[in-house]
Amino acid sequence: MEQDRGNLTVSYRLKEIIFSEKSTFQHVMIADSYDFGRMLILDGVVQTTALDGHIYNEMISHVPLFLHKNPEKVLIIGGGDCGAAKEVTKHSVKEVHMVEIDELVVTACSKLLPEVSGNLSDPRVSFIFADGIEFAKNAELEYDVIIVDSSDPEGPAEQLFEIEFYQHLKNALKDDGILVCQSQSPLFQPNITRKTFNSFQELFAYADVYYAVVPTYPGGFWSFTIGSKSPFAISNDPLPDLGTKYFNKEIMINSFQLPEFLSEKIKY
Repeated sequence: MEQDRGNLTVSYRLKEIIFSEKSTFQHVMIADSYDFGRMLILDGVVQTTALDGHIYNEMISHVPLFLHKNPEKVLIIGGGDCGAAKEVTKHSVKEVHMVEIDELVVTACSKLLPEVSGNLSDPRVSFIFADGIEFAKNAELEYDVIIVDSSDPEGPAEQLFEIEFYQHLKNALKDDGILVCQSQSPLFQPNITRKTFNSFQELFAYADVYYAVVPTYPGGFWSFTIGSKSPFAISNDPLPDLGTKYFNKEIMINSFQLPEFLSEKIKY
């Protein structure tokens, strides 16, 4: 299978197609590959894999949750593979709202991609199958942490990278709330990463970018942008063991130390 992303083409050797169906919104596929294991593919674009999906999901979830002093109520926009929700439930949060527009993605991943979804079944998680943009408009001062786990900024998902959407999410945060979103490859899409960071700087008193290395994604480097209404800092206390495979305190600290060439692309 070949995946064309602009000037870059990535190839994956597949063993078999496990699931393939068209939903109201997109084509949903679960395939088994030779090197990455099972993978979720939406409209021909690989979203997550059994091999390294935990890296992305741990970093988009645990970083904001550990930066918040007492996260109790969490909103996830997107995240249909259930990986972020699975990581959030490792914390002592009280309530998780997962807003995903495509129910078929959740159904397929929860059954056929357990390496990522963990066969998620937790009473604290409420699945809301709706448009995340419309949902965000109606929430106010409600959430401690909001995680935007979106697909690439194309088609309907393009609006998930606009400042108007982030403004609605800011309104949905409590006064000490934290917002985080994936902000694409700083190597191949630095304009998107920079635009997202600039939007967060405009909206929030505190904003920053951190990164992880996710082999599935083009270039390996993947960025996350984080914003807060109030100061946040990494505690000196040791972090509890959550059984993560990639994330730990040292990774969390160092993920904010961008290589010089990334800082130049994003922040200057």
